[in-house]
Amino acid sequence: MYNEEELLQLSALQHLLFCERQCALIHIEQAWNENRFTVEGRILHEKVHDQGDEVRSDVRIARALPLRSMRLGLSGIADVVEFRFDAEKDLWQPFPVEYKRGKPKAEECDTVQLCAQAICLEEMLGTDIPEGAIFYGKTRRRLDVVFGDELRTLTTETAQHLHKLLKSGKTPPPKYDKRCEHCSLFDVCMPKTLRQRRSVAEYINGLVNED
Repeated sequence: MYNEEELLQLSALQHLLFCERQCALIHIEQAWNENRFTVEGRILHEKVHDQGDEVRSDVRIARALPLRSMRLGLSGIADVVEFRFDAEKDLWQPFPVEYKRGKPKAEECDTVQLCAQAICLEEMLGTDIPEGAIFYGKTRRRLDVVFGDELRTLTTETAQHLHKLLKSGKTPPPKYDKRCEHCSLFDVCMPKTLRQRRSVAEYINGLVNED
C-alpha cells in the first residue's frame, strides 16, 4: 500500500507502456511539447469533461470523476463513468469509459490505463467492475474491454514498474523506431542523434577493450 505523497499520475501508465524514455522525460524531467496529436487529444478530453454529469432512466453518467488507488499508488481523472442500474442486484454498476483521439492500438497502453481506472473505482466503491470501454475519436466507435486476470496482472506490474522508474530518477537512453516520428517530444528526446552518439562511444569502447 502507498500513501498520499507516493501517488503517481494514472496517465503515466500509458506513457510508460508506449515508451519508457517518454515517460521519464515527462514525469522525471518535466519535459512537455505539444503537437497536433496531443492538442487534438486535449481538446477531446475537454469537450467530454465540459458536458457535465447526466441522468437518464437507467444510466447515470459522471464526467471528470477523480480516482485514486492506494494499492496501485495512482490517482487521476476518469473521462466518463456510466453507472448502469442492475435490476437483479438492485445496484448501480460502474462502467468506465476512456476517450482517445486516435484508433485502437496493438499495444496494451490504452487498455491498461482503463483497467487502472476500474481498479481505482473498485477500491473506492467496494465493488467489482468486470468491463469498460474505450471510445476512439478516429473510428467514432467504442472498444469493449474485459478486465480479466491477465490484464489486471499487467496493470499491477506496470504500476509497480512506474514507481520503480520514477523513484530511480534516471531517464533511459533512446531507442529509435517508427513511433518516434509522431511523438511530441521528438525534438527533446533526439532519438536519432543521441543513439548515433552512443553507437560511436560503444564502437570506441569496443576498440579499447580489444586492445
